[in-house]
This record gives sequence, C-alpha cells and structure tokens, in this order.
Amino acid sequence: MWLNTTVSPFLLTGFPGMEKAHHWISIPLLVVYVSIILGNGTLLFLIKDDHSLHEPMYYFLAMLAATDLGVTLTTMPTVLGVLWLNHRDIGHQVCFSQAYFIHTLSIVESGVLLAMAYDRFIAIRNPLRYTSILTNTKVMKIGIGVLTRAGLSIMPIIIRLHWFPYCHSHVLSHAFCLHQDVIKLACADITFNRLYPVVVVFAMVLLDFLIIFFSYILILKTVMGIASGEERAKALNTCVSHICCILVFYVTVVGLTFIHRFGKHAPHVVHITMSYIYFLFPPFMNPVIYSIKTKQIQSGIVRLFSLPNSRA
Repeated sequence: MWLNTTVSPFLLTGFPGMEKAHHWISIPLLVVYVSIILGNGTLLFLIKDDHSLHEPMYYFLAMLAATDLGVTLTTMPTVLGVLWLNHRDIGHQVCFSQAYFIHTLSIVESGVLLAMAYDRFIAIRNPLRYTSILTNTKVMKIGIGVLTRAGLSIMPIIIRLHWFPYCHSHVLSHAFCLHQDVIKLACADITFNRLYPVVVVFAMVLLDFLIIFFSYILILKTVMGIASGEERAKALNTCVSHICCILVFYVTVVGLTFIHRFGKHAPHVVHITMSYIYFLFPPFMNPVIYSIKTKQIQSGIVRLFSLPNSRA
C-alpha cells in the first residue's frame, strides 16, 4: 500500500539556500529575541511592582506584554535550534503543540487590542464611571474571555492534525510549526482545515478590527466635543500608544496575507522573512511604543534603572 502513515518527525527549515549563513542570520534574530524578552519582561515587572500602574489600562498592557512574550518563547527554541545547531527534527506532538500556541496567541493579541480599545472608550466617553465600570474583577473576566475565545477557536483544527496520516514530504517551510504548513503534508481530506481558519480570521480578527475602528470613531466624536483644546490633546494623547500598536499588528497581518495570496512567484525567502516580521515586529515594537509615549512607564523605567545608583 502506498500510504505511509509512519510517525517520522517533521523537518524544520531555516533559510533555504542560505544554510552557510545561518550562524550570521541568527545574530540579529537573537538580538531581537533578547530585546523582546527584556522589553516585555520590564513592562510586566513595572506594572506588577509600581502601585501607580495598578489601573485597567496597564493591566491590559500587561496582558499584551505577556502575549508577546508567549509568542517569542514559543518560536525561539526551534528557530535558534535550526540556525545554530541545524537541529531540524521535531516530533508530531511537539509540532502540533507549538502550532496551537502560536495561532492561539495571535488571536489573543487581537482580543487584547480590542480590550484596550474598550478601556480607552470607557475612559474618554464615561470618565467619571471609569473605575466603577472597569473593576479588577471585570478586567480579569475580560482577560479570561479573550484567552478562552482564542484557545477554543483554534482547538478544532489542531485536534484534527493528530488524526491525519502524513505520507508526503515531512519538510516544513519554516523553523517553527504552523497549521497551514502541516496540512500541506497530510494525505487526507483537509477541506475543513482549509476553510475553518478563514472563518476564524473573519469572525474574530477582522471583527475585532472593525469594532476597534468604530470605537475610535466614537472616541473622536467625544473628543471633538471637548471645549478646551488642551483637554482634547490630552485625551487623544492617551490613545496614541494603543493606536500605534494596532497599526503595527494589523499592518503586519495585512502584509503577511498579501504575500501569501499574491506573492506566489516571490522567492521563498521573502515568505519566510515576512513570517519572522509578523511574529517578531509587534512584540519588539510594543514595549518601545509604550516606553516612548507613556510618561508613567518612562518614570517607572527611570526609577528602576536609577535604583542601584541610589543604593550605591
């Protein structure tokens, strides 16, 4: 029988045709990975340690930082393993688990950005009731809801990966496992696994973006009704960091989608590079954006790094 249902491990791929340069390519990637861990780790530490940051806005920022850390720590081991050690083998269970966390955390990031838009909407549209509406319990419920929505929505397609026989080449096209890569190797009817992710993207990521967009239209309408120009600028300034993070996330989503849909004749290395940009650029930029645009975060960083000097 021609069907080979052995459980041979999948083979991860770095940058095809550039294997001799893998060690050099790993240097900037390692710098970015370390920067992401330090940046988001610092945000989490500041928000936990500084009582002035114990507000809904910063709790949602902590969720965003934790999500970015999760994406980074999920992909980093296999990427560096391939580039440093040429360790390409990955077992099916480990691969499916990695794919589950990668795709789940992408949906979580979209949900957290929506939650942050809701936070800004309440803060500007109904400032007097802000703390009574967004209580710690409400923030926790939103966080659990975002995580549950993402985890449950991705589960059906990942569970089905365990059932498929894999008789084609076991070579994946990235240094980490993605659902769309794995199903190409399956020798089974993958119609559900092709269509379901499209539904998820439209029902969640696109819907999240539309809700965020309309919430900012209402926010802008409210801000324009403020008589004082100084107060208008102050209100809008509290939204700038969030808007920048939204642009970073959704521009990379659109860019990756555009490359996959219309760049079929582009070199494979372009697709791989775009995937790295999608997974690394938002986690790298988010701490930078909030460190530059948020005075409370700036003050916390200054206090954190001046503490050893003051003790000395």
